[in-house]
Amino acid sequence: MPSVLFVFTSAAKTLTGLPTGWYLPEAAHPYYVLAPHATIDFASPKGPNPPIDESSIKLFEDDADSVKFLNDETVKAKLASAKRLTEVDAKDYDAIFYIGGHGPVIDLAVDPANIELANKFLRSGKIVSAVCHGLAALVGVIDAEGKSIFAGKNVTGFSNQEEEILGKAKDLPFLTEDRIISLGGKYSKADTPYDPKVIVDGKLLTGQNPSSSGPLGQEILKALQNV
Repeated sequence: MPSVLFVFTSAAKTLTGLPTGWYLPEAAHPYYVLAPHATIDFASPKGPNPPIDESSIKLFEDDADSVKFLNDETVKAKLASAKRLTEVDAKDYDAIFYIGGHGPVIDLAVDPANIELANKFLRSGKIVSAVCHGLAALVGVIDAEGKSIFAGKNVTGFSNQEEEILGKAKDLPFLTEDRIISLGGKYSKADTPYDPKVIVDGKLLTGQNPSSSGPLGQEILKALQNV
């Protein structure tokens, strides 16, 4: 079976001190798409028990996969034993997937171990995927020629418009859409905020927002089937 590394944030607070973390449906939906077909490991900068964004539990309390994920004993064990990024070997995986929540903008964007790990996935031609604010984890990633992973690529990610609706721009060091564009990415988004949008450009697979996480999981699965 192919293998996928799910990467979670370890950041529990935003710049203004508001609680944050990883966003529940963005982990749950791809997990249940991929779990029957792939081996999945969890990792984060600090390792075990990465912090969840509590607001995502409340907002998705009627979402079947999200509820299942919270109560899944296998998932609980994976979260409790999540690897530190410094312990991960890219050679062990066919794909890496970054879960969103505001946390990745705080820690993964500047984490040296994360950048080194993602560089290895990119430069070895493996699948690199991210949803929503998970794209922030890739802003420091460059290919062997020193070009950004986003340069010339068709990508999506959490939009400035969606951030404005949330009113959380002041909580973050940068906006995901702005940074992607500044790094040469060909950014696009759904016509309506929070509608699903997934873009596949070679081995780079991206989703715009929480509603894109399930469809992105399907695209990751397709890509793995071609490995």
